[in-house]
Parts: sequence; C-alpha cells; structure tokens
Amino acid sequence: MKELAGKLAALDPDAGAALQVIAYFDRLVEGRASLEALVRGAAVLSGCPARLVDEERGVRVRVTADGVRTDRRAGAGPVDPGWMAAPLAPGGAPALWLERPGPPGGVHAMVLERASAAAREVLDRTRGRAPAGERGADPASVEVLLDRSAPEPARRRAARLLGLRATGTARAVAPAGAALLVEAVPVPGGRAAAAEGPRAGIGPAVPVLDLPESAVAARTALRFTAEGTDRDPGPRTVYADELGGLAPLAETVGPGTEPIPDVRALERAVASAPWAARTLHSFAFAMSLRTAAAELTLHHSTLQGRLTQAERWLGWPVHDPRGRLRLQLALTLWRLHRTHGL
Repeated sequence: MKELAGKLAALDPDAGAALQVIAYFDRLVEGRASLEALVRGAAVLSGCPARLVDEERGVRVRVTADGVRTDRRAGAGPVDPGWMAAPLAPGGAPALWLERPGPPGGVHAMVLERASAAAREVLDRTRGRAPAGERGADPASVEVLLDRSAPEPARRRAARLLGLRATGTARAVAPAGAALLVEAVPVPGGRAAAAEGPRAGIGPAVPVLDLPESAVAARTALRFTAEGTDRDPGPRTVYADELGGLAPLAETVGPGTEPIPDVRALERAVASAPWAARTLHSFAFAMSLRTAAAELTLHHSTLQGRLTQAERWLGWPVHDPRGRLRLQLALTLWRLHRTHGL
C-alpha cells in the first residue's frame, strides 16, 4: 500500500494522499483502535483540531493537531457550524468536526469520510448495544471499560457488568490473536499462575478506572513474547511492569523499521542452523553456560562448540559481559521487528 501510494503521489499528489488516508484508518480499524486514536488520526492528518461529538451516546473527544487531547479541559469552546464536518451515518447530524472553515475537499474530505466511518463502527460495537445485564466477559463491556474516551458513568457500568468493583484492582491482558481481556487482581502486583493458551502481554495491576493505561502496556508487553519453539524461543507471557527500560524500544522498533546490523547478523545465524535461535536465546538469558546446557539437554562442551560457531556468524564474542548484553539486545530487537506480537 505504501509503495502504491508513493507511485500515485508522483502522478497525482491528491490521489496518493487519499490512498494513504484510507490505509491509515483501515489499520486503526483492524487494530480495534479507540475513539481517541481515531480522532487523533483525523486531527494529525488534517493539520487542525478534530472533535467527535455524539450527545446521544455521551461521547465528546477533542484532539489538537499535535495529538493532544483537550476536551477534558476548560476553554475548548462550542462547535462552529461553519467547520468541516461529517455525520456518523448517512443523513444524520454532523458528529465529526475538523476545526477549519468548510466545505471540505481533497484530503480533508477523505479524512472526514474514513474517520467518521471508523468511529461509527467503534460506537456501534461498544455503545450501540447494551449487555443483557448478566455479569460476564461481554466483549462490548470490556471495550468500553478499556476506552479512555468513554464517559466515566459508562465505564463504571461496564465494570459492574463484568463483575468488577470500580474501587477494586484489575489488569488488562492482551492475548495474541484475540481481543483484550480484563482480570481482577486481589492485590496490586499480584501474579496469576501461568496457564496454557496463546501468548499474552499482561498489563500492570491498576484501579479499575485506570484500565486503559494497563491495556496500552499489555499490548506493548505482547510484542516481547515468543512462541517458545526452536525457531521462536522466548517467554510466552510477559508482564509489562517487568520490562523496565526495554519498554520504550517498542515505540521505535517494529516491522517497518530498518534492523540494525546486529539484528541482521542474528538473522543470518538463525538461518544457518536449526539449533541457532534456541541455543543463543538459552545462553543469553541463562545464569551460566552449564545452566544453558542443562536447559538444552546438551553436554556443556557441545554447547561451547555451538557458541564458537555462532560467534563466527554473528561477528562478535558472546562470552564476555559486553558481548552477552549485545546478544540479549539483538534477540529482543529481533522479536520486536516481527509482526506476530502486533
């Protein structure tokens, strides 16, 4: 899509920009983005503040052109009927506004069209239907509870329907390939017993109404997980509050960023032998060479031989502290470059 948009931009700047807008909002919808993320996208892409106002469902979100949400502050002012706007449904009243005199045209029209359609889908999914009243893991209730843009009364009701006390403690769980979950935690910092199931990122334990922040952290933690196989070694469950200084790496490293030379070297090593990935991971994170050998069910001399070979592929020694840290970082970045944690 990026390549096609680039070619179109060379021929027709407006067509290329419109295609990029379509791709941008499609990605947000596929990732089940929140209303705040959708309005932020509209504001940043259009270069002016954007706001979503749906009085019937109690939704009011305003984000400035630099991505800062401001509707919770005083002074945002009323909607100007002269601004560019679009309804959430054909024939409906304007609900998504770009704070720029209209009528919209070009890229602004496309931003309004795609953002309003995406917002309608989110609202229909999360607020368009109410659970029947029984407590349970209703997906719509979970989504409302994890949506920072949802009004507090709606989020309190969602917590109640999920059997959570608004004054209690809970955490978000981001399973691979599935919608976010919420689980109650008896005490902050508590840990659940490991269970069989998909890879998962676990957000920090927080007050129930702060769960949106836990959900963001859970999605980040998911990116550091692995399948735990020979080709994809590593932890299947990662707790966000144990990432420490590694967490910011996820903001700058992803499938679309260029791998550093150490990651390229690691990729070559992994492609050179079926044992390379698990061997290097076990050695990098084990307490000692003998501990890694026991984990791999190898004699320590056999492991030593493998590491000697791997050092040739990598181009740096892994036995000294600096080289081992370099290997740990390369393995972590290698995981972040892949798409399976997104």
